[in-house]
Amino acid sequence: MMPPTLVTLVDEYLALRRGLGFELETPSWLLHDFARYADRIGHRGPLTVDLAVNWAKSSTSPDPAQAGRRLGAVRQFARHRAAIDPANEVPPAGLLGRHRQRKQPHIYSDAEIAALLEQASLLLPHRGLRPRTYVAFFSLLAATGLRLSEARHLSFGDVDLREGVITVREGKFRKSRLVPLHPSTAQALTGYVAHRTVGRDIVPSDRFFCTDHAPALARAAVEKTFSRLRQRLGWTADGRARRPRIHDLRHTFAVRRLLRWHSEGADVDRKILALSTYLGHAKATDTYWYVSAVPELMAVISERFKRFATGEQESAS
Repeated sequence: MMPPTLVTLVDEYLALRRGLGFELETPSWLLHDFARYADRIGHRGPLTVDLAVNWAKSSTSPDPAQAGRRLGAVRQFARHRAAIDPANEVPPAGLLGRHRQRKQPHIYSDAEIAALLEQASLLLPHRGLRPRTYVAFFSLLAATGLRLSEARHLSFGDVDLREGVITVREGKFRKSRLVPLHPSTAQALTGYVAHRTVGRDIVPSDRFFCTDHAPALARAAVEKTFSRLRQRLGWTADGRARRPRIHDLRHTFAVRRLLRWHSEGADVDRKILALSTYLGHAKATDTYWYVSAVPELMAVISERFKRFATGEQESAS
């Protein structure tokens, strides 16, 4: 019997990973490209380092780090295959260069968020549900720090606007959590629901966010829409930490919360555990990443160290 193609093995691997709570959109695209490359050249049998390296180097990207990133996506898959069959080779870490450190996130200003929502309100059709959906969707991400996938998967039953609480059932690692809403956020979402449910001929859906013709927001559609809005706004990486992304709305929420706690004199170290739970982080160290990644928070830490070194007492929370 012929061994399964690499495309089949990749599909099985991705199904397993998604079953464990990982979406893996970018690695999915890379792994499918790798699998098609291997099948196209007639490769059969265990994975080899040469196969992975040749594919990684076949990228036409001018970014010198791209080959290393591509190989990194294959390495995780290769480790999975090696656990099943030791004949599979795992490319050594750093073979095509080390990955660069995680980039500093873009922290949106109030003006940038307002501009994004303004452009979203101008989406077509002007009198349709789509522009109102995207205004509400991006507003919720900015106000709560929800992940894109978490907000997309919300059903009406998950959003209790009377109590002001959202139940996240499709969080990372399939963990559920409760996310309290600010009264202004609950009020805005109530307005969206009223507009959606009164006098509209839309596709029936139990999802909280939908458009006139789509019962749910597909990730690709959201990202394509955001990309168009970003282009209209002229947002590039020039003068910023990086080109603004949807996920940076989550980063902005977390950083603003930490900065506000600091300005209020709260014990940030104690508060981080609560923020970690609110954001659905697997570990508090994931939340502490913001402290080292954002210059504003680095300044806070520097000031705290200066006070410690000079014997000053910080205000209590």
